[in-house]
Amino acid sequence: MGLIVYNPQKGRLETIEVEITPENTTWFDTSDKDEDIGAITDFAGGLLISTKDYNYPVWVYDLSRAGIGHNRKKALKIMQEYE
Repeated sequence: MGLIVYNPQKGRLETIEVEITPENTTWFDTSDKDEDIGAITDFAGGLLISTKDYNYPVWVYDLSRAGIGHNRKKALKIMQEYE
């Protein structure tokens, strides 16, 4: 599936081909706030961090779900560093 993401390492939007599955994604349904993390997905040696709103997911290199302990708060903090 083609997905437009923000790549902060390059400072631009990119279209990537990614398949989001239960094997590579952790979903978070515990909050109703749009700005909260909705999902984190392992992709190409990095991590896609998606909010529940309509903003583009952020693709951060050299991270994984396991590396942040599948933790929503850590993902939010990482994403905020790149905004």
